[in-house]
Amino acid sequence: MSNKGIEISGRVFKYGDNVDTDQIIPARYLDTSDPEELAKHAMEGVDEDFAANVSSGDIIIAGKNFGCGSSREHAPLSIKGAGVGAVIAETFARIFVRNAINIGLPIIELSGFEAKTGDEVVVELRRGKIKNLTSGKEGTFTHFPEFLSEIIQAGGLMESVKKDLSEF
Repeated sequence: MSNKGIEISGRVFKYGDNVDTDQIIPARYLDTSDPEELAKHAMEGVDEDFAANVSSGDIIIAGKNFGCGSSREHAPLSIKGAGVGAVIAETFARIFVRNAINIGLPIIELSGFEAKTGDEVVVELRRGKIKNLTSGKEGTFTHFPEFLSEIIQAGGLMESVKKDLSEF
């Protein structure tokens, strides 16, 4: 299902701590803001095969401080452009959180959830539940407040504003 839905399912791509924005999308590709172009180089600094192997709905799981470094919006945009359904990390850099919400990329802070690259995972955003279908392990997380969930489900801040204006 798309990342706009209530449920996201896909394969896991597992990474460690301190994955920074230059690893997510190296600076040499910042001459464009086109999500499709950026997606070709997503996660290149930490996993050169990521763009070739990721499928729509797949899930990144990382350690602490995911998205640290610069404030570039290109980082979450490249991940979303690659089709990633959600990013789960123990902690995120604050600016990455804001940028992810602004572009409609679901992110989840969750510690201790066991998964490895290739595992199949299902995330229920509204219920705050996650299940590793490969191992059977389950977890819970605190979901976003309703107003932030609506922004993410609309596809980001600009799409949310457009929707609100069209209803006005």
